[in-house]
Amino acid sequence: MSMTEKIKIVLVKRKKTAADLASLLGCSSTNIYNKMKRDNFSEKELIEIGNVLDCDFVGQFKMRDTGETI
Repeated sequence: MSMTEKIKIVLVKRKKTAADLASLLGCSSTNIYNKMKRDNFSEKELIEIGNVLDCDFVGQFKMRDTGETI
């Protein structure tokens, strides 16, 4: 499963959109959509995405409230 697919799953579980994610990260929606299209995220970006979506990134996402990993 690609990192983009994992991010999309977390977004659905958090009832957020890619545009919401961009806003939380303080960047443009275009930037997020392009990164998702290319599946091109640095580990630093993935950690930041996890933080704004209330998840821990450890090569995967772990939902802090349920313990589920994605």
